[in-house]
Amino acid sequence: MPIELRPERASDHDQVRAVHRAAFPTDAEARLVDRLRAVARPVVSLVAVEGSAVVGHILFSPVTLEPAGDGLVMGLAPMAVRPKRQRQGIGSRLVRYGLERCRELGAVAVVVLGHPDYYPRFGFEPASKFGVRSEYDVPDDVFLLLELAAGAAKGGVARYHRAFGAL
Repeated sequence: MPIELRPERASDHDQVRAVHRAAFPTDAEARLVDRLRAVARPVVSLVAVEGSAVVGHILFSPVTLEPAGDGLVMGLAPMAVRPKRQRQGIGSRLVRYGLERCRELGAVAVVVLGHPDYYPRFGFEPASKFGVRSEYDVPDDVFLLLELAAGAAKGGVARYHRAFGAL
């Protein structure tokens, strides 16, 4: 059965929670999705659907770059794929689709705190290359940035939406 990628609908919320609970050891990511959906703007929330079942989800929310940069910066987090469907390209398709939606919104860059062997395939590079660092104390190779508009990242500290602080 083919996988359809589309924006998340209100009717998907329970299945999206289930995907995150299945993919992660705690329900923290599922709770984060619910919080971001309620308070962050703009949000890009996308699902991968097989038949009537949600098998993957990705969310992008606004990130503040301090000092303030020019343009919208989005943060990719969280992303989840049902364990039995992982390593089948669903996550990669969601990332690519999400980056296109972020471009359409007018985002100039996207940051992610993620695996250094996974995200570079989409063009992400260490954020430090652009003089950008995370508000969190994380290794340089896991905080990555993708410029959607050349020259958009001009340094600073990336601060995720306040909903992340409630984890």
